[in-house]
Amino acid sequence: MTATPLEALFARQQAARWRVAATSADQRKAKLRALLEALMAHRGEAQAALVEDFRKAPEEVDLTELYPVISEIKEALRHLRRWMKPRRVPTPIGLFGSAGTIRHEPKGVVLIVSPWNYPIYLTLGPLVSAIAAGNCAILKPSEFTPHTNAFLRKLLAGLFPEEEAALVEGEADTAQALLALPFDHVFFTGSPAVGKVVMKAAAEHLASVTLELGGKSPVLVDADANLRETARKIAWGKGLNGGQTCVAPDYVLVHERIHDHLVEELKQAFTAFYGVTPEARQASPDLARIINDRHFTRLQSLLSGSAAQIAFGGATDAASRYIEPTILTGVDPASPVMQEEIFGPLLPVLKVRDMADAVAFVNARPKPLALYVFSGSRRTAESLIARTTAGGTCINDTVLHFAHTGLPTGGVNTSGFGKAHGRHGFEAFSNARGILRQRTRFSAIQLMYPPYTGFVRRMIDLTLRYF
Repeated sequence: MTATPLEALFARQQAARWRVAATSADQRKAKLRALLEALMAHRGEAQAALVEDFRKAPEEVDLTELYPVISEIKEALRHLRRWMKPRRVPTPIGLFGSAGTIRHEPKGVVLIVSPWNYPIYLTLGPLVSAIAAGNCAILKPSEFTPHTNAFLRKLLAGLFPEEEAALVEGEADTAQALLALPFDHVFFTGSPAVGKVVMKAAAEHLASVTLELGGKSPVLVDADANLRETARKIAWGKGLNGGQTCVAPDYVLVHERIHDHLVEELKQAFTAFYGVTPEARQASPDLARIINDRHFTRLQSLLSGSAAQIAFGGATDAASRYIEPTILTGVDPASPVMQEEIFGPLLPVLKVRDMADAVAFVNARPKPLALYVFSGSRRTAESLIARTTAGGTCINDTVLHFAHTGLPTGGVNTSGFGKAHGRHGFEAFSNARGILRQRTRFSAIQLMYPPYTGFVRRMIDLTLRYF
């Protein structure tokens, strides 16, 4: 039976995987430098592609698409030799005579399935980690960003042979065909619903997975927070990419004593960023548009069905897929806007009596991908973190933890699992292989070989008691 093109590509990568796995740190770093240089050389093309797909500002492309990938590359270039070096671990006295090391070896042929919201960063970021770890990779970006996909296809084709790294385009059937192949690891970024499909498919081959999923990321604002600073940081995190960010502030839980003040500061922040009048905000070149008609309609439905007060914004335009940054107050926790990830520029702001109520609200819902705490008290912030759980957290800021290459990023339970970025990304695409080397002809364990005589039983007893 003739192999399909995807099967043939996968077979070529399987044939190349041992050669790629044997590459040195210098060889892998050369690949990463080539990618870095190509990104910088084609920066204008990247900006143009994302203007076509999102009407995203070129400056935002630089900050949220190119800079994170460049940071990943530079982090790997600085530390890859150390990451690859076998690491000695202490030997228990009961295994006297042996030595233990941990060696990170490539997993083999990996699949990276990336979403549409940050199509450069969330495609190339994992690829940096896969290359650093010595893998071959097939990348499947979302079909919703055709201009960016064309840019990525051209970029990668000029850098790597297909048997090492290849970008495959297509719709859901292409993703399904790829998931049917026996990859050694699958790295998926997207929704929890599709994450379950990916995990089921990977289970057929017992392939390991990294799932970076979504969820409703809450913001907790205590009464002693600096409200002007807090509002600017929340508005910035919400406005990025038109709110289409997996770690965007999804809703705000604010102490009732400062609720009205925070809402006023949020209004001021949105007008400072995008324009004083509704007309100016709609004309702003700095606010990205919604990716497609389906998502626009979904957001418009959330807005119209919220039964909340529109404290700011609320304007929409279907022709340009524009949704104005919108603050919602008096929101019913049972309303649709509080039941699903918003993924757009709608910001519900809810009053709570105190931070204990905020913690109870968060813990009664699925574990979020991110959680944000604003407080003037370090003790309060630490207490809120200790009483909640999330994939990642910022104290007195939003989103920035996702750009910190030294921090692991990823979710927990319904918001995903497995970690990425920097060393954590390298380890996600590696098998940590434990190796014990016996350095002497005699080892302590030989004293406990059968037959289990009285002497052997005494040795076992001493080992259990003291070693």
